[in-house]
Amino acid sequence: MKRPAPSQSAANLFADSAPDPRPSSLPSYRINIDGGSRGNPGPAAYGIVIRDPSGQVVARLKKYIGRTTNNVAEYYGLIAALDYAQAHGLRALRIESDSELLVNQMQGRYKVKSADLQPLFERARKMVHSFESFRIGHVYREQNREADQLANEALDEASGRAGADLHAAPSENLRVRARYRGGVFYPEAGISLPDNAEVELLVKPAAKK
Repeated sequence: MKRPAPSQSAANLFADSAPDPRPSSLPSYRINIDGGSRGNPGPAAYGIVIRDPSGQVVARLKKYIGRTTNNVAEYYGLIAALDYAQAHGLRALRIESDSELLVNQMQGRYKVKSADLQPLFERARKMVHSFESFRIGHVYREQNREADQLANEALDEASGRAGADLHAAPSENLRVRARYRGGVFYPEAGISLPDNAEVELLVKPAAKK
């Protein structure tokens, strides 16, 4: 059977119907991506774990990207993963993300309505066409833990730099925004408190993606 040209196959990937998974005989690299924002919008970063076809980790990437939303951070992670794959000559990819929004938009199931996400989506879509095989799927957070950890490490490192002046115990009441994730509160700015310091929490509903 004659195989369709890559451009024809890729064109179906972002159709309104379910996308063509573009199967390939090439062994795929599995890439887990995660993006997060403490505050949404707030300080944001992404984390990426790349495994070769045998399952060995070949790269771990993380980067603080400034103040933005969770969804923008997820797209930055996807684009960074695609950029790495292009630069290293990877031809077959299987992307895994715990962002249902990103996965469904990339699969063509959801329309991209956000003005912030539209240019990122378009950029990712164009990059995808350079690969012989591309698949993207949703995984639960537990299956994406390593990428999530890298994103949080990038945020922690950035918070430490930005909040170095807060490491001394405050002499008066100090208001610091924090994000709860994985059983831990993460302050947006690095801060150290003495033992027995009182902390008052104002809990707000988590923003929906």
